[in-house]
Amino acid sequence: MSTGPHDRPLRVCYFGTRRAGYARNAIIVDGLRRQGIEVIDCHESLWQSFADREQAAAGGWVRPAFFLRVLRTYIRLLWRYASIPHDYDVMVVGYPGQFDVILARVLTLLNGKPLVWDILMSIYLICMERGLHKQSPLTVALIHTAERLACKLPDRLILDTHTYVDWFCRTYHVDRKRFRLVPLTADERAFDPELTRQAQRDPAICRAVYHGTFIPNHGVPYIIEAARILRRRSDIQFELIGDGPQKVIAEQMVRDYGLGNVRFIGWLEKDLLAEHIAAADICLGTFGTTPQSLMTVQNKIYEALAMARPLITGDSPAVREALTPGEQLLVCDRDDPHTLAEQILRLRHDPAHAEALACRGRRHYEEFCGVDRVSARFADHLRELAGH
Repeated sequence: MSTGPHDRPLRVCYFGTRRAGYARNAIIVDGLRRQGIEVIDCHESLWQSFADREQAAAGGWVRPAFFLRVLRTYIRLLWRYASIPHDYDVMVVGYPGQFDVILARVLTLLNGKPLVWDILMSIYLICMERGLHKQSPLTVALIHTAERLACKLPDRLILDTHTYVDWFCRTYHVDRKRFRLVPLTADERAFDPELTRQAQRDPAICRAVYHGTFIPNHGVPYIIEAARILRRRSDIQFELIGDGPQKVIAEQMVRDYGLGNVRFIGWLEKDLLAEHIAAADICLGTFGTTPQSLMTVQNKIYEALAMARPLITGDSPAVREALTPGEQLLVCDRDDPHTLAEQILRLRHDPAHAEALACRGRRHYEEFCGVDRVSARFADHLRELAGH
């Protein structure tokens, strides 16, 4: 008796030049496997870090060494693709896939397979928000062209919020019917709520913790302004974990204001970062006013929810699309750091409310945003496309 395509698990080729270990891709690959999907991982690492991609977008791509690196990477990727079974059902391109999608479309057309692109975020929009169009307008124009083409090629496009879908539809005139929603989530291998239950906290000190990249999207200077407003409250301390182009600005602000309630910590390995979050009294999300910040719900928000910590973030349509302010988190006006200071004081003065908020946030995460929930949704979209 012959075996039909539906008598075996869905088989997915996860394809691209993504950076090895990038959280979104690793979580999705592991999650799909937990959903019973066979994932053939076909990737080669081109990008060493976000700074590496930013340098290329700022004009570094014109160097011969970069061209050679790209050429070698794609040759290795094609060689790897040639060595894998081609009886997969769907090809998925992960982030960042703006250029990978073009090659993937050629390969899937030759193999008669559908293509899905997990966009995650617009590289063009990131370049605009960071002012790279002023440094290298030609490069950013090429990225815009490549991203517009990339949106036209796949059979399905994955994003996390309706708000972001709206932006892509307006910017690139993409048919909304081709989009499917899959929210971000947390790496549960590291961000374990058991750490929160074990954490030791000093009741005399309220630690408000931010973690992430210091970029306009995240609005770290806004946090510094809130710290200035609360500078006379010796029982409230701010802990800023991470690095990035705006860290110099944040450090200068702290010096100019003479703040003793702000502590900077550099990048931490994920297990150490999780311990810091577990010991936090309040987690701080994002407060930037850039389009990217307003259209997405960032990983750090899901990580705080996963760790069952009280969370405050800037208000936005995307946040309200995914969460209910006052139920799973508190929000503040992104144009007024006094509102962040007020929300911090509110949680400081009402520990019972802070704990209830954290518990409801964790329950919401388990029901809607956990890895199993997110990967199940992703898997359903792949099965729908493959008719499996």
